[in-house]
Amino acid sequence: MASLTRSIKTMSNDLYKERNLKKLVSKFKQYSDITRFRTKTGIYESTVHRLASAKRFKWIEEILEHQKQYRPDITKENFNVRLVSLYGKCGLFENAQKVFDEMPERSLKSVNAILSACVNSNKYDKLESLFHELPEKLKVKPDVVTYNIMIKGLCEKGELDKVVVLVDEIEKNGLNPDLVTFNTILGAVYANGKFDDGEKMWNLMVKKNVKPDIRSYNAKLVGLVNENKVSEAVKVVDELGSFELKPDVFTYGALIRGYCKKGDLEEAKKWYGELVKSGSAPDKVIFGSVISSACEKGDFDWAFELCKEVFKRKCNVDVKLLQGVVDGLVKSSRVREAKEVVHLGKSNDYHLYKLNLPLDE
Repeated sequence: MASLTRSIKTMSNDLYKERNLKKLVSKFKQYSDITRFRTKTGIYESTVHRLASAKRFKWIEEILEHQKQYRPDITKENFNVRLVSLYGKCGLFENAQKVFDEMPERSLKSVNAILSACVNSNKYDKLESLFHELPEKLKVKPDVVTYNIMIKGLCEKGELDKVVVLVDEIEKNGLNPDLVTFNTILGAVYANGKFDDGEKMWNLMVKKNVKPDIRSYNAKLVGLVNENKVSEAVKVVDELGSFELKPDVFTYGALIRGYCKKGDLEEAKKWYGELVKSGSAPDKVIFGSVISSACEKGDFDWAFELCKEVFKRKCNVDVKLLQGVVDGLVKSSRVREAKEVVHLGKSNDYHLYKLNLPLDE
């Protein structure tokens, strides 16, 4: 068993290190002949993700269709559910539907998988029709997971009024909305400027004795920032410790965005410092906020330092953001720093930024 485990690990590492995607597909199909390999969901997901990122959808179809030769695997529901899920995650809904339709056995797990494939493939109209048809057709009763998938789809589609009705339906069917239910809804309503609706849903969550987590609070922070209530957002963050919760990158990001929006660069700097001190890594959204704000305020000392941090952390940001810093540095007669940003854009080992050094007028 130990030697088999090592060989699976070797195969996994081999696929991970393979840069030639055509060879990756060939090796994956070869390794699929090994029964133990076919149990490793993580290897399947990472390989499909790589191919999807490179938009090699035909090759995704090739490796997944290849799996259908393996019996008795293909007769098992769990194996088919994985194929449905993988097809859905890369937007190949028709393939997912075909696998689902051909399954010899289908339970609620299969229904939830095809509904998730609808959401992941942005097939929202199909989601609604299947949500209403499949449970009755297959004689299965929807669970909270089923409703959560439907709620996620409706939120992504922007049909938030239907979501509230669905929460009532969950309870009428003798089920209880869980943290996933509330977090999905809170994230959508707060982000879409429906602050009062968010507060009502928050109160319902508390009434149902569902304990908010950091994701819940981050959704509320987004709502507060969108309402220009940054000081109230800070109070919420200050209280997180009493709920045994720690701020994460999204927590700090909300406050940083709020202060940048207000034009308060000093407070944005302060919270950016707290973010770094916490050990969290700034993402492209945060870099976008602070670099833009620094340039608007003419703080090119900080903008220059932030640019260096972008390259140090290998973060992909909009080239216009970096070009704005280069232009600002040149206008401020800081050509040496501008040249350094241009050089970093061309010489880094993860992304080529074609930055231009403006000519002196």
